[in-house]
Amino acid sequence: MPQTAVIIGILLVLQGLYGYLGAELDDRSPTALIPLFFGAPILLSGLAAFKESFRMHAMHVAVLFGLLGAIAGWGRGIMLAIKMSNGADVNSRALTMVFVLAILCTVFVVLCVRSFIAARKRQRAEKEVTT
Repeated sequence: MPQTAVIIGILLVLQGLYGYLGAELDDRSPTALIPLFFGAPILLSGLAAFKESFRMHAMHVAVLFGLLGAIAGWGRGIMLAIKMSNGADVNSRALTMVFVLAILCTVFVVLCVRSFIAARKRQRAEKEVTT
């Protein structure tokens, strides 16, 4: 799972940089960096999780930032989509970037939860074998 955290973290950092640096100079907004603010802690937690003694805590921190990113992404994306459907002028690039953040973070959270459940089952099975 640490590898997944590192990959997702890198993708989110790159998305934030692309969103900011890829925009026209007069169109740049610091809010384009938001994926980076979720991706950096996920990346750092993933790197820390390579050390066995830090793994559980580091991955819980990573999934916390993933969950926050998913909530922020879906919330903002739905708001922008509603504005767009009501005829407001919405930057389609921003809408796409928000949904990419939401999808990446949601996939990461789902993968982490599945991994946590599998780890718990493994622990129970090992405990039953030793007793």
